[in-house]
Amino acid sequence: MESRKGFKSGFVAIVGRPNVGKSTLMNQIIGQKIAIMSDKPQTTRNKIHGVYTDEGKQIVFLDTPGIHKRQSKLGDFMNNTALNTLGEVEAALFLIDASEGIGGGDRYIIEQLGKIKTPVFLILNKIDLIEPEALLPLIETYRKLYEFAEIVPISAKLGSNVNTLMEQIGKYLPEGPQYYPEDQVTDHPEQFVIAELIREKILQMTREEVPHSIAVTIEDMRVQENGIVYVGAVIFVERDSQKGIVIGKQGAMLKEVGKRARQDIENLLGSKIFLELWVKVKKDWRNQDRVLRDLGFHRDA
Repeated sequence: MESRKGFKSGFVAIVGRPNVGKSTLMNQIIGQKIAIMSDKPQTTRNKIHGVYTDEGKQIVFLDTPGIHKRQSKLGDFMNNTALNTLGEVEAALFLIDASEGIGGGDRYIIEQLGKIKTPVFLILNKIDLIEPEALLPLIETYRKLYEFAEIVPISAKLGSNVNTLMEQIGKYLPEGPQYYPEDQVTDHPEQFVIAELIREKILQMTREEVPHSIAVTIEDMRVQENGIVYVGAVIFVERDSQKGIVIGKQGAMLKEVGKRARQDIENLLGSKIFLELWVKVKKDWRNQDRVLRDLGFHRDA
């Protein structure tokens, strides 16, 4: 770790209900895709660490799973991951969807925020989807429920006001070391990000009964003699019927998943890849502790 006088650094958590734009904000700040995006809720399952560095500061962002009503052991893991994160950071960004107003999920998260001493920012996302005059009443509603350190309206998708948000975060960072090289954007291994990119394509292309039954692991990854990177990945589903959906008629769905994922993976690695995909059934894996551990989900995380 490099230390220099006047340099600031710290950790910042992004929390909020599912599907409010947490991963979109993370990718916007970092400048490239490291967290998957989908219009389906509860797509982030682990803490995604994104690293932002400029001349005066380094911020390690934790994009947490959306906090939601628990329906499985995987859901327990996701909620515990998000809530435990709040005690580990210099600031927490509570992201809401300004176009939807306040809901029961937002109120539940505010209750959890009341248990910590960490400064909390209220981030009103998707302001591009609402009329400007609707913003102030919404802000007042939230102000009555919690004493926020800062309130910043943004559009994560368009990048609107994100620079202002970064300036505000900088005020709350202590002087500290540069934890990562300035060109490093995540502390997750490449295999983790690649698995997430594959899962993203499946989420985008499959029907409602499939997405949360999907897990992806990288079984093999190596550079071949011709310089092309070989990636072998296994897609796990819970039922035989889901396996058929993911593979598609004559393998068409799986082929398209591979085609779309390959483009993002090549951008990530900066080299050509050969991607091979298999689909396997692990029945009811989201409720089996041993399988969750094997797939990298640890309930005490």
